[in-house]
Amino acid sequence: MFELPRRSFSLALTLVLAGLSSAGAQSLPPLQETTFWEPEVQAGDLPPIDRRIPEEPLIVDLEAKGREFGTQGGVMRTMITRSKDVRQMVVYGYARLVGYNDKYELVPDILNAFENEENRKFTLHMRKGHKWSDGSAFTSADFEYWWKDVANNPLLSPAGPPDFLLVNGKPPRVSFPDETTVIYEWDDQNPSFLQSLAQASPPFIYRPAEFLKQYHEDYADPAKLAAEVEEHRVKSWAALHNKLDNMYQFDNARLPTLQPWINASEGKKIRHNFVRNPFYHRIDARGVQLPYIDIVEMEIVAPGLVAAKSNAGEVDLQGRGLDFRDASILKKGEATGNYKTVLWQTGVASQIAIYPNLNYEDDAWRAILRDVRLRRALSLAIDRASINQALFFKLAKPGAMTVLPASPFYKEENRTAWAAFDPAQANALLDEMGLDKRDSSGTRLLPDGRPMELVIETAGERQEVENALQIVTDTWREIGVKLIMRPLDRDILRNRVFAGTTMASVWFGWDNGIPQTYTSPAYLAPTDQVFLAWPKWGQFYQTAGQVGEPPDLPPAQRLMELLTMWETATDDAQRAAAWTEMLAIHASEVYGIGILAEAPQPIVVSNRMRNVPKKGMWAWDPGAHFGVHRMDEFFVVD
Repeated sequence: MFELPRRSFSLALTLVLAGLSSAGAQSLPPLQETTFWEPEVQAGDLPPIDRRIPEEPLIVDLEAKGREFGTQGGVMRTMITRSKDVRQMVVYGYARLVGYNDKYELVPDILNAFENEENRKFTLHMRKGHKWSDGSAFTSADFEYWWKDVANNPLLSPAGPPDFLLVNGKPPRVSFPDETTVIYEWDDQNPSFLQSLAQASPPFIYRPAEFLKQYHEDYADPAKLAAEVEEHRVKSWAALHNKLDNMYQFDNARLPTLQPWINASEGKKIRHNFVRNPFYHRIDARGVQLPYIDIVEMEIVAPGLVAAKSNAGEVDLQGRGLDFRDASILKKGEATGNYKTVLWQTGVASQIAIYPNLNYEDDAWRAILRDVRLRRALSLAIDRASINQALFFKLAKPGAMTVLPASPFYKEENRTAWAAFDPAQANALLDEMGLDKRDSSGTRLLPDGRPMELVIETAGERQEVENALQIVTDTWREIGVKLIMRPLDRDILRNRVFAGTTMASVWFGWDNGIPQTYTSPAYLAPTDQVFLAWPKWGQFYQTAGQVGEPPDLPPAQRLMELLTMWETATDDAQRAAAWTEMLAIHASEVYGIGILAEAPQPIVVSNRMRNVPKKGMWAWDPGAHFGVHRMDEFFVVD
């Protein structure tokens, strides 16, 4: 453990006290001063609570959620496996302009309100009196700075504004009528704008202008800026600005934030400490400022030690780095480790999915991989029930890759499409393709005489993937297909897929397995190289035809048409119709061969922790892992 960094941290806070206003006309509960920051308040280094929160803070109704009112204080321990994963505090903290609630509805969070006019004009209303973690005012000027001085500055953003703000290649008109209002307006619809703001890794369309202007050529004193560039050993002011402007990376302790916790650690450390944000915008109905937890201690450990250290009771909350295979050892350690292991549902469309690469560079194999009969045969030759029994004790749901039952677009026929274990039908489909010749070992032969050896490359990070592929190897052998598994580093794997040099790969299914009507179905269409079945098609879309290949198969072309239909739809019925047809195409074409879904994710919860749900959804997007469950409402008792 460590001593609370009150004095040292308060000295690091650059508090801008001018213009701080008291609570406004909103009816607020009596506010309670935060014990953690009380010495700084008494010393005059920090304003009192009524001058720190917005005039209209977000008041959390814990009783409606069935949660306890918490007590402030304490330290919560968790672990990561890479130094750059301190950014998980932005994910877990989940303070967003607009975010998902526990029903996955989009609601204001940092914003006080928003207005959506036909998905063309969005008016964002800020909370009057809201402040950054250093006490400086958070106003429309922070949005204006990002838009005019960062996103549209060719030295800071050579590619211009981010893609999610471009509609038919055109950027929005952005205006700032007053200090608490920002308006984004397009000629055509941008229905995924709000959803983009709620992502686990959000596009920050605002910046702490007062802080960053010190490092911007248009605002900074030239001599001071030149000295800063030299001190940081970078080539230019733009490089320095981009280095310090890392709101998602969260590794610059000097950069003001709106998240519930502030990074209080400088440099490379084994343990990083995050302390409560004294200006955070959320309070509970008793007038207690969130987050409840004073300090989050994040320790960097080797990946193989996450389960062991959790078992030893060295964490208070842990999900990342744990797999279902760890559940048994975690259960055994509960008594001595003073924790409980709960199983949450995973939110990906498939826990394990195989992606034949339709853009594979080998012409002979490419033709075969593009034949839907092959993909259907491979799916039919997977014994999903055995994999579920061996890996998840029948707790997962076998089936093809599709959305989960929590989505309004779920259909059972999509989950069962080409997903029964039927080697006879699989053999018939391969014979029908003309792949009816075999060598002496029973392996089918390609038209050019090569054995049908299907190489599946993996990131080598999940034992469950390798175990599942071992079972698939045995059942594919029955239909004359030899599976060769090749583990690689994650980055190497993705680069090979993007280059077209990978025949097939294995990864999770779609990140968002619980889409709603407002969710863009772009990830079902060939719009991104990250979908491992069609990297070249995705590159073509992402680069406006400069790189990659245009989709040349009718079902994929239809997916693009349906995406356009969704984007231009005028009501939810039209959007639902686009989603329904796109999911049906995926079920029929088997672009990703799903194996099973809804796999349980073990979550270690210390007996000291309160308000952590026993049943939850472990999902990257939507959900931000712990984020949608509001970690700022968790608290510890000793």
